[in-house]
Amino acid sequence: MPLARRLLIGTMETAGVDPDISYDLSVALSEACANAVEHGGDAGRGPGSEAYRVTAYLDGETCRIEVADAGPGFPAAPTGRSRPPIRPAHCDAENGRGLCLIEELADHVHIGNKPGKGGAVVSFDKVLKWRSDAPLMAV
Repeated sequence: MPLARRLLIGTMETAGVDPDISYDLSVALSEACANAVEHGGDAGRGPGSEAYRVTAYLDGETCRIEVADAGPGFPAAPTGRSRPPIRPAHCDAENGRGLCLIEELADHVHIGNKPGKGGAVVSFDKVLKWRSDAPLMAV
């Protein structure tokens, strides 16, 4: 978790992304990774199994991040809904706030299960703002 966050922040800083945007994305990434660690993992595969995978890339002026795990996935969504409901946690709660935080910090969020394989996927994106001295700023 800390490694993924440090890599993201370092890459964003090098690219010239506004620090506030980098921070929002890093917090959302930390929350998604924490969920994957807590709920993901696949104990049936043994000690070397993949707990979760992080993918991040730039698509034009948008950064898209995906965290996928090998766990049981999210419970089935109620009929007529495209994804499981996200329940806001009480402000004093120590757990249960991650998905809500991700939704607040990102521009678009997709939460679901990996098709046919089991495991959850949380992906989110955010339009980037650039520092004035950004070396990779889109023109």
